[in-house]
Amino acid sequence: MVIMMQSLFFVRRDTTRKLFQSIVTSLLVFILLLSSSSCAKASIAPALINSSTPSLAPILEKVLPAVVNISTSKVVGVEYEDLYFDPFWRGFYGVNPREKRSQGIGSGVIIDKNNGYILTNNHVIKKADDIYVTLKSGEKLEAELVGADASTDIAVLKINTDTPLTQIPVADSDQLRVGDFAVSIGNPFGLSHSVSSGIVSALGRKGLGIEGYEDFIQTDASINPGSSGGALINLRGELIGINTAILSRSGGNIGIAFAIPVNIAEQVKDQILKYGSVKRGAIGIKIVDLKSEIAKKLNSDLKQGALVAKILKNGPAYQAGLRPGDIIIAIDDKKVTNALDLRNIIGLKAVGDKLLVKYSRDGKIRSCNIEVK
Repeated sequence: MVIMMQSLFFVRRDTTRKLFQSIVTSLLVFILLLSSSSCAKASIAPALINSSTPSLAPILEKVLPAVVNISTSKVVGVEYEDLYFDPFWRGFYGVNPREKRSQGIGSGVIIDKNNGYILTNNHVIKKADDIYVTLKSGEKLEAELVGADASTDIAVLKINTDTPLTQIPVADSDQLRVGDFAVSIGNPFGLSHSVSSGIVSALGRKGLGIEGYEDFIQTDASINPGSSGGALINLRGELIGINTAILSRSGGNIGIAFAIPVNIAEQVKDQILKYGSVKRGAIGIKIVDLKSEIAKKLNSDLKQGALVAKILKNGPAYQAGLRPGDIIIAIDDKKVTNALDLRNIIGLKAVGDKLLVKYSRDGKIRSCNIEVK
C-alpha cells in the first residue's frame, strides 16, 4: 500500500549517495561485530558474530523459504469485440463477450508449516477471485482465504501441499526498540524474495489514516509495491512485523515504511482461525483526549490520558466502577496517552478478554478489572 503525500518534498537519491550510505552501513556493522562488549554481542545474531565476514546470509538462508509470493486476479468487467454489436456477424460467428481481469501481486509469511497457514495483508487479496501462492522453490499453489480483517489489514490464507514447508519464528514485538536492526523480505514489483535492511525508525505510529486500528512499526528498510504482506524480521531471523505501507509522493520508497507489529497480527490471526473473522467487543464508554484545562477542573496534574466523557449505565465499565470524569492512563500496564491509544487497545481485544484498567479520579490513582463484551 502506498500513501501518497502531495506536500512531501521528494529527492531522488543518486548513485553516489547510495554508495556512501552503503559504505557507512557496512562500517557500522563491522564496528559492532568487532566490539568485545557482552551487551553488543547479545544484541547481534550469533550467525553474524561467528562469521569471519559480516553477512546476513546465514539468517536469510533459514528465513527466505518461509516468505512466499502472492498473485491474485479478479473480474473487473466484460470486454466486447466490435463484431459483437453487429447482429449479422454475431449470428455467423457467435462472438461472445470476454471477462476483463485485474492482476495483483504481494507477499506473505508462512506462520504454521503443519497446517499451511500464511499471514498477509487484507489489501493484497481484497475482492480477489483467485489467489495463488508461489514458494521459494518455485512451486505455485492455489490458496484458500481463511478470513480477513480490514480494520487491521490482516488476512490468513491456507495452502495444501506435500512439500515440506518452512515456518518463520515469531518475536515479541512489544520488546522492540528504536534503533534495532530490521530486515525486509518481499516481492517488490514482482522481484521474488528481495531483501533490504535498515533499522526500526519509530514505534507506535498512529493516526495515519491507513487502517482502522494503527500501531505501526516505522522502518527505513526498503519496501516497495509488491512487498505488502511480506516479512520484517530482526537479526535473529524472527518475525517482528508484516510490511503494509509506505509513505511516498511518487509511489516509490523514500525510506519511510510501516509494518504491522507481529503481536497484533498474531491476535488477529488467532481470532480468524477460531471464528473466521474478528469479533470486537466494547466496554461501554465514550472517551476523548485529556486537555490540560479539563485536568485542572478534575483536580489532576496529569498531562496525558483518555477522559471518560460518557458511560453506558450497567455496561462493563460502569459495573467495574468507572464513572464520567475518570482519566484512564493504562490498560494491562500499557500506557494510554490519548483516546486513540485506548481505542486501539480495546479494538484489538477479543470478546471475553479481561482488562486491568488504571485510572485517576480526584487526583488519586485507582484500578479495576473490566471484561470486554
